[in-house]
Amino acid sequence: MRCVIFSAHMNSIFSASLLAVAGLSSGFLAQAQSAAPSTVETAMVKAIDAESPAAVALLERLVNINSGTMNLPGVIAVKDVVMPQIEALGFKVRWVPMEAFDKRAGDLVAEHPCAAGAGKCGKRLLLIGHMDTVFEPSSSFQKYTIVPGTDGKVATGPGVNDMKGGLVVMLSALKAMKTAGALDKAEITIVLSGDEERHGEPVSISRKDMIDAAKHSDVALEFENDSRIDGKDMIRISRRSSLSWKLETTGRTGHSSQIFRDTMGYGAIYELTRILDQFRTQLPEKGLTFNVGLVLGGATAKLNETGTGGTATGKSNVIPPTALALGDLRTLSNEQTERVEAKMKAIVADHLAKAGATIEFQEGYPAMAETDGSRALVKQLNEVNATLALDPQEVMDPMLGGAGDIAFVAPYVPGLVGTGAIGDGAHAEGETVALDSLPRQSKRMALLMYRLGKS
Repeated sequence: MRCVIFSAHMNSIFSASLLAVAGLSSGFLAQAQSAAPSTVETAMVKAIDAESPAAVALLERLVNINSGTMNLPGVIAVKDVVMPQIEALGFKVRWVPMEAFDKRAGDLVAEHPCAAGAGKCGKRLLLIGHMDTVFEPSSSFQKYTIVPGTDGKVATGPGVNDMKGGLVVMLSALKAMKTAGALDKAEITIVLSGDEERHGEPVSISRKDMIDAAKHSDVALEFENDSRIDGKDMIRISRRSSLSWKLETTGRTGHSSQIFRDTMGYGAIYELTRILDQFRTQLPEKGLTFNVGLVLGGATAKLNETGTGGTATGKSNVIPPTALALGDLRTLSNEQTERVEAKMKAIVADHLAKAGATIEFQEGYPAMAETDGSRALVKQLNEVNATLALDPQEVMDPMLGGAGDIAFVAPYVPGLVGTGAIGDGAHAEGETVALDSLPRQSKRMALLMYRLGKS
């Protein structure tokens, strides 16, 4: 980080000019000597402050469009609001429909080429986000409102934090770069998925646009919601995986008086119970969680079409021939995923007498592990924070967050997670956003993208 030393007279002039030009805080001036902003950076800060009321209005407009993942017209409606704003910044924008492939809305892909030629505008940036939310039209949580008693500083609404606030942060940062003349010297690709909350399968199709873009990028910024812990804005450089599994067991059926005998064995439910209990006792390790979300068993056991429930029949005096369980698995790395899956398969294969079992692992989100590249990005981000007179951002424990799209591109580029809005209660009715986090995050990202574009 560059150090600038001024005389007392020149420093006072510099400080006064900062206040006049950018309306910057006194905290900014306290750090001006060690982290002075450039003329372009000062212009971006000023532009974001001027844009702030329009940014809040855009957030309200986006939140009031229901874009639950399976509400395809709603996701497309969000795209129809966002796409013209990106086009106005000089991006070449295209819509990639996905309904025919995986019954999802699609991807918005935008490219801003380097005017000097590909690869000649510093780091090639990939900006990632999503337009869908977990709140379908059936939810009672549908409208943007200001939270009473917050002096207009906190808003609530479906996706206000995850991640329509992030879309606003991204757009505000890009608009500021455009205003200051920084965007003209940047090479940026944007990929906004329409199904992050419930991605389509196979991922070879549903994440093709994102992965292809990553192969031609140097850095990824995911504009998902950020967190504030103990009064500090956090940043993430890793994400745990998220995949689901289905366990099915079988056994011989007959009169319950014959259970445990060599001829009848233990039945399907005891086999299921054995496996789940051995998961509980034998699998635990750092960074790993595995949940059992649904169990059915008896004379019959059948899932419903959506896999969110089902029916079972049976009698207390009949040995059950069938049982099943659904669960999820979350890990810190893909190596951990492979190792834990192997252990689970070994447990499943060690059957009780006259019983059988199979386990299937379904496609999900891979893990994003920490790398030297992502740690270097945190250092650069905190140099930006110093320039903005903001406290350094600490790296959040990945155990406190969920999975996300950036994990699909992590094998190709280092990245930062949680560069979007800051709030609470994501994925739950009553989700909120701190409105003052929008300009703060926009300034961070505008300065970081500008600096990456110069490196």
